[in-house]
Amino acid sequence: MGVGQGAGSNHLNRTEAFAAYEAVRHRLPPVRSAGLGQQVATLDALTDEIDVFLLDAFGVLNIGETAIAGVPERVAGLQKAGKRVLVVSNAAGFPHAKLIEKYAKLGYEFDPDDVITSRKAVLAAVQQEPERHWGLMATESLGRADLDGIDLTYLAEDARAYDAAEAFLLLGSAVWTEERQSLLCASLERDSRPVYVGNPDIVAPRETGFSSEPGSFAHRIADQTGVAPQFFGKPFQNIFDLALARIDAPDPSRIVMVGDSLHTDILGGQTAGVKTALISGYGFFGGSDVAGPIAASGITPDYIVARP
Repeated sequence: MGVGQGAGSNHLNRTEAFAAYEAVRHRLPPVRSAGLGQQVATLDALTDEIDVFLLDAFGVLNIGETAIAGVPERVAGLQKAGKRVLVVSNAAGFPHAKLIEKYAKLGYEFDPDDVITSRKAVLAAVQQEPERHWGLMATESLGRADLDGIDLTYLAEDARAYDAAEAFLLLGSAVWTEERQSLLCASLERDSRPVYVGNPDIVAPRETGFSSEPGSFAHRIADQTGVAPQFFGKPFQNIFDLALARIDAPDPSRIVMVGDSLHTDILGGQTAGVKTALISGYGFFGGSDVAGPIAASGITPDYIVARP
């Protein structure tokens, strides 16, 4: 998952959030493999089998603005032992430099190029597109870093801005509203245009509940307008292509994707052909039952890790 940039809580509980992901399985990659669900205590238990750790952020590195106790030390230990550690996160809302600053404040030391986000994935795709005027879902107060050279307008309450856009880019939903959602859908119903989604997460678990993320609004757009969004980030291959490009001669059998979500982290790791580890004690499941959701979804990780 990303870092929870949604606008407050969408009032879904964990069961409802899981059901929301299941309801859009037709837009997610298919399950291509099944792990054994081996139970282990921490990531240290995997060091003999794994050389490269791809770490989700929320639920693995941090909860909100706080590092999970002991994890900065554990990550540093993996790095000291010669393990390759990269962050692979659906954090599209934050400019890259701000994200690096956040991790540093939390006690993590990552090469900036080893922090691979869905923001990087979608912006790489935008740069390959013909020049267009984009309507942007994002938090303007975070600034335009990483967006240089893109012709864009932040979407608010002016319907003319929606109709003037030649395509739409959904990065962060912290200030998105139902009024803005209605304006976007109405504009797309009048004139179908591309919708690029920089964070496929439907929800992100927060200290106060589940926040609504760009993926939630994108699936609603698809259901209402028939426009098929293009998703960038976990569980889709595009973000893993960027991550694996950072690794010399990658051996998938020695790489593990670690995350708290079955439908983004684990399904994404399986899509990329690497091993997977589900964090059961933090994040989406937060210490609740994982056996039932694994059975219901058919998404089985290689490892189930109590804490990172």
